Amino acid sequence: MRWLACAGVLLAFCVSWTASAQQASSPPAPDVRAAGPVIDMDAVVVSGAQPGPGLWRVSRDGHTLYILGTQSPMPKRMTWLSQDVEQVIAASQEAIKPPRVKVDADIGIIRGALLIPSMLKARRNPDDRTLREVLPPDLYARWQVLKARYLGRDRGVEKWRPIFAARELYEAGLKQAGLVESGIVSPVVDQAIKRHKLKVTTPQLSFKVEQPRQALKEFAGAQLDDSACFRATLDRLENDLPLMTARANAWAIGDIPALRALPYGDQNRTCAQVLTETEFARKRGIANVAVALQGEWLKAAEDALRTNASTFATLPISELLRNDGLLAKLQAKGYEIEAPE
Repeated sequence: MRWLACAGVLLAFCVSWTASAQQASSPPAPDVRAAGPVIDMDAVVVSGAQPGPGLWRVSRDGHTLYILGTQSPMPKRMTWLSQDVEQVIAASQEAIKPPRVKVDADIGIIRGALLIPSMLKARRNPDDRTLREVLPPDLYARWQVLKARYLGRDRGVEKWRPIFAARELYEAGLKQAGLVESGIVSPVVDQAIKRHKLKVTTPQLSFKVEQPRQALKEFAGAQLDDSACFRATLDRLENDLPLMTARANAWAIGDIPALRALPYGDQNRTCAQVLTETEFARKRGIANVAVALQGEWLKAAEDALRTNASTFATLPISELLRNDGLLAKLQAKGYEIEAPE
């Protein structure tokens, strides 16, 4: 599971989820119903070899930054035709990865393994309360419908904190819809970068977790007001799965106008806010992560544009489609921006 893979410490999950959710912020999502029946998946997920979108180009004084906009989720059964992107990578001197948060817990493999029981406990509700006990009745009733559809009779999840139960449900919903969050584009890009021996720059913020066992204990006892995150995730699964499929299909065939026109919902922003507003997060400096990451990426991009004839980068396509996003900030500094058709 995703949270268990984050540096062996639950806090790493909290920070990385916060960063990725805020980086991918997009135009406001459409209103969704607070309750109602689950919408059946009518849209067919594309499969087979697909070209994906063209590249954005940022240029000045003969120096060019090519940016591939990435999409999540993606069609599970598609193969990305990456020849055009690989040609750009081959002709470039540097690759800029998406900005990220790095969490250093200063633990080895053995010590990390010993912390697993603490991590498993930290995802549960304090006092082993169940979702029925901590959620409003209307919200729990909606959960039961979606849980039956996507998770079956899994009883263990009933004692999880709403924010973690919501994540488990969301991943199961994507799987059933034939969508995946990653694994289509990044492996191909990483292999091409390695093959052509590009310099790799990863804009990042680093956090040091002192006494990880104590941090997990503190988190396990902390109260989280995460019903809003839970509600937003249910809304997304009840109403947005067809739109997620449409966006995934539009990316696969390179239909930029469709991606611009389709509304975008993202419950992760709500869930990230739950985590960053806790005293647990504030004590560890987890605040204004998105703004700081933007600054780190812009610095890396401008450095590359001064130094290299050609640079390659990837960013969430939702960021590239924003009217006030990173491209707008570069344009305001005098760079020429050319979007794919």
